[in-house]
Amino acid sequence: MSGAIDVKGVIAVAALSARLMAEAAVRDGFDVVALDLFGDADTRAAASQWIGLGEPASLEIDDALTLAALRDLAHRGDVRGWIAGSGFEGRPRLLAEGAQLLPLVGTAVSAVCRVRDPALFFDVLASHGIHHPPVRLGALARTLPDDGTRWLVKDALGCGGWQVRPATPEQLAELPAHHYLQQQAPGVPMSATFVANGRQAVILGFNEQTVRRFGTRPFVFCGVVGPVPLDAPAASRVQAAVRALTSAFELRGLCSLDFVRDGDEIAVLEVNPRPPASLALYGDGVMAAHVQACLHGVLPAPPAKRERVDGTEIVFARHDGQVDAALARRLAARADTHDHPRAGTRFAAGDPLCSLAASGTTADAVRAALHQAREALLDTLETPS
Repeated sequence: MSGAIDVKGVIAVAALSARLMAEAAVRDGFDVVALDLFGDADTRAAASQWIGLGEPASLEIDDALTLAALRDLAHRGDVRGWIAGSGFEGRPRLLAEGAQLLPLVGTAVSAVCRVRDPALFFDVLASHGIHHPPVRLGALARTLPDDGTRWLVKDALGCGGWQVRPATPEQLAELPAHHYLQQQAPGVPMSATFVANGRQAVILGFNEQTVRRFGTRPFVFCGVVGPVPLDAPAASRVQAAVRALTSAFELRGLCSLDFVRDGDEIAVLEVNPRPPASLALYGDGVMAAHVQACLHGVLPAPPAKRERVDGTEIVFARHDGQVDAALARRLAARADTHDHPRAGTRFAAGDPLCSLAASGTTADAVRAALHQAREALLDTLETPS
């Protein structure tokens, strides 16, 4: 994935965890400043500077720390802009204030707000004939139909599936305004990774998502495998949805479309107007493509078909513990682990510990390799404290 436009320079990447964007940007020739919660060893190794954005245990980006960091970077004079990743979904005001301090390289804040407005988003889908699971918005979201269907409560400002829960009458009595109901759809959870320039888009590939239950949260995003083949009818429907949403919301840069595949049919769930976790599956050039599309409107060529399938998975702790120096060194020495916790890092049950990567010739083979590696890692990592 290459282009004729020079994209070298200093760029800032900000997210709950910025490691993936930081490493990808460094591979593409950028000098990177990483801003996140965790400050993992490999994030710091990739970036020329790391800045903390809050307490890791909070899983929430701190407004004041973020704005102070962006203000300092703007004063440097050599930082071209900043790229916002996961963790900013429900923070339009923070995005807007940050963009005033340092140029935001991505979808415009106004467009992000529109994408995150359920009424507007599903109206756009309906106007383009794009199938999606039935939704209940506004006053309708406070009641459940008495027809035996299963419904989910979703937060339009959330990410990672942490906020998705089965709908119950008790929940609906005090449902916040940005929540809505969506009928649970059968099928395989998938995504399409694409690069957009506000008018057109190029799909890099289709992916299968790994979603698991954690305690009371039944739909937590744990990883992704791809690219995977998609039958022509389903692929055509996804491509049409990506084109329509790119134009309607002026999406820019790396984005992803979440959908459920049931045979040849697809049901669109949401679009993520920022670099997704699946960028890890598409090799060198993805962050350069993001910057070129955002700043110059240049899109990459459609990717050639490839035989290799890649996958990533987040490893979550089963119970409390602590990473000692020996374990930190062993993790860092493994080629299949990323997001390495530093020595002394304490973790609680359910916290993300690190991530895994695997490759193979089929999605099933990659999932099996990730499963085996995850179980082995958990046996090593999680001695109760």
